[in-house]
Amino acid sequence: MFLVSFLAISMSLISTNGQFITDKSNPSLMGNGNGSSLVPAMYIMGDSSVDCGENNPFYPFLHRTFSLVPCDGSDNTLLPYLLAEKMGLLNTSLFFGQDGSIEGIRYGLNYGSAHSTIIKSESQSHQSLNQQLRQVFETFQLLQLQLSEETAQHFIRSSIFYLSFGRDDYVDLFLGNSSGIMLKYSGQEFARILVNQIVHAIRSLYDANVRKIVCMGILPLGCTPRTVSDWHNATAVDGRGCLEEINELVLQYNIMLDEHIIELNSEYPDAQIIFCDAYQGIMEIIANPLLFGFEDSKNACCGLGLHGAIISCLSAAMACNQPSAFVWWDLYNPSQRVNSFLADSAWSGQSLSGICSPITVQDLFYS
Repeated sequence: MFLVSFLAISMSLISTNGQFITDKSNPSLMGNGNGSSLVPAMYIMGDSSVDCGENNPFYPFLHRTFSLVPCDGSDNTLLPYLLAEKMGLLNTSLFFGQDGSIEGIRYGLNYGSAHSTIIKSESQSHQSLNQQLRQVFETFQLLQLQLSEETAQHFIRSSIFYLSFGRDDYVDLFLGNSSGIMLKYSGQEFARILVNQIVHAIRSLYDANVRKIVCMGILPLGCTPRTVSDWHNATAVDGRGCLEEINELVLQYNIMLDEHIIELNSEYPDAQIIFCDAYQGIMEIIANPLLFGFEDSKNACCGLGLHGAIISCLSAAMACNQPSAFVWWDLYNPSQRVNSFLADSAWSGQSLSGICSPITVQDLFYS
């Protein structure tokens, strides 16, 4: 049934010469709501920043450092889904939640999984970047088996790939000092290891004919409720209530990744790789919360104890009455309203200072 459905959709997308066509009489084949078929799908890779726990079968058993209700509503409140909505790609399926239908594949897949790390964790329940990369290549093989080689390659070249990793590496491996990593590496060394792995993944995607990539930086981890709660006695707190030393770790990673992406764009002139700085966007909000309509930039909306971070968000009933007034939803996750600001900025440079370079996601979409 799955293969029959896949072939049926494939035939509706392909002309007799093997090229994609747009059938304006059938909007369901257009790929987006703007009358453009330039980007048929978005494929998402990442950690807790792209998954509410629904894409990780082990999630309910891994609540030591994160919430059982990590999103305000659903995955659709997260940044990549808000961007997909702007593209008209409304049916991105979870990799582990597929029902055998082709409907989600032609709009993209989310391989991301809460608690995923760039560096492979000792825990078998934590997905790594390389594991998700293998899943992507499995999808490519399926496309090539069911479509002509030329058509599959065109589809891959036209699709956007969204990567958002690193936060859980810092939370679980470095700051959590898993396997003594904090003792083995300096902050700069750890950042370099992570960035080199991301660059390797981008090169692997490029070799597989991917040409449109959005790569997210890490948010200001030193401002998140759990980090401030755990580390406020061990390091300096700045005027915004953030831990400077921990934010400096994140900045080292973001700056290094941005520099490497500039080099990759020069090395691969036929590709478009964007770096989006979620750190700067959220810091802009934290610096002027009232300007953006937020009443609380320090405490979690869902959680109990100091900064709402001692007991994590175990039930939606624990949430505050007005999540939109809070910068932080839970231990480490921004609220849906913050993600909406980030999405507007990443898409068109509006709301916040433009967080993406060298172009916006909108420019990437229409290029």
